[in-house]
Amino acid sequence: MNRIREFLAEDVGDGDITSDILIGRQNGKAHITAGVDCTLAGLEEAAEVFGFLGLEVILKAADGQKVTEGAEVMVISGELKKILMGERLALNFLMHMSGIATATRAVMDECRLVNGAIHIAATRKTTPGFRVYEKKAVRLGGGDPHRARLDDGILIKDNHLAVVGSITEAVTRAKSYSFAKKVEVEVESLNGAQEAAKAGADIIMLDNMTPSQAKAAYTLIKGIDKRIVVEVSGGITPSNAPEYAAFADIISMGWITHSAPAVQFSLHIV
Repeated sequence: MNRIREFLAEDVGDGDITSDILIGRQNGKAHITAGVDCTLAGLEEAAEVFGFLGLEVILKAADGQKVTEGAEVMVISGELKKILMGERLALNFLMHMSGIATATRAVMDECRLVNGAIHIAATRKTTPGFRVYEKKAVRLGGGDPHRARLDDGILIKDNHLAVVGSITEAVTRAKSYSFAKKVEVEVESLNGAQEAAKAGADIIMLDNMTPSQAKAAYTLIKGIDKRIVVEVSGGITPSNAPEYAAFADIISMGWITHSAPAVQFSLHIV
């Protein structure tokens, strides 16, 4: 899915009237530099923006690479009005996606000091219309995108359980759907964790538990079946994520897509 054309139309409208007034059909060159140390993401999308406008792009770095403050990541050549037309959209991609990738990498690095096998995952708490890019940025930061859409996996949540009536019944129904689909269940208590494990859930999500509660639930679940994957989620931030790392296989965080700060990039005509 490529929405570059749609995003450009949203930003440009009927044309860049300022550049049309001030700049003729002059050709030139511009470069984009990083404002801070970061993990790069969105470079491919930024290049697509300028490429769509008929400009020549030379990449000086790669998505997923760590770059330092002041590093040149892209050089753009061609009609100056077209460079300025694509500037904001290209920088928006870079700033938002690099912010997510940088935050993901930072959280994962901290958590792996505690548990070298931990995985940091995203959630579906994403910006409407921009999920594919945010999930990609998580992966570029070393994280796992988790479910892309509702049809991407079976995840039994509290409201499903309110309708079905029990964890055991919900897991039984879900496992009858397909042998190829793993069944994940969200639980909020030790009793729920025990029931989900005994019912045969493949993945158990510990939702909104304290670190001590997560430790007890993790120990209980692994005691029943060590093959069950334990995921912790709900209220996880970079500051408290390491507290959960020793008692989880996966930490899923909405924070990395909805609250990660943008990273500064600048474009300058040279």
